[in-house]
Amino acid sequence: MSSQVQQVLSRDDTVALRREGGAWLKEKREAAGLSQRELAARVGIEYYTFISQIEAGRGRVPAERYEAYSAALRVSPRDFTMTMLRYNDPIIFRLLEEPKEEVEAKAASISDLEERLRRLEARLGE
Repeated sequence: MSSQVQQVLSRDDTVALRREGGAWLKEKREAAGLSQRELAARVGIEYYTFISQIEAGRGRVPAERYEAYSAALRVSPRDFTMTMLRYNDPIIFRLLEEPKEEVEAKAASISDLEERLRRLEARLGE
C-alpha cells in the first residue's frame, strides 16, 4: 500500500480493507468454480498459497496481474482494477471515481434544464 494511504488510514482500517478485498476475491473465485490451485495456475502463480494469503487479507494482487485475474474470474478488467483500488488504494480509487460523480451531477443538471426548456416552449406555444 502506498505510504500516502498508510498515512491517512489507520493500520486497523488498512487490515480491514485488505480482508474485505480478500473476501471479494474469494467470492469471485468460488463463483467462477475455481479452487485456489486452479486460479493460481490460470494467473501464472507457482504457489496457490499466495491466493490463500490474498483471500485472508495478508497480501494483494500485483497490478501487473490484474488482467490475468480478471480473465480467470470472468470480471471486466476495469471492474477488477477498480475493485482492487477500492480495497488496496482507496485514495486513488476516490480520485478516479470523483469525475464519474461530477458527470452524473452535470447530467442531472442538463436534464433539469431540458425540462425547464420544454415547459417554456409549451408556454410559448399556447
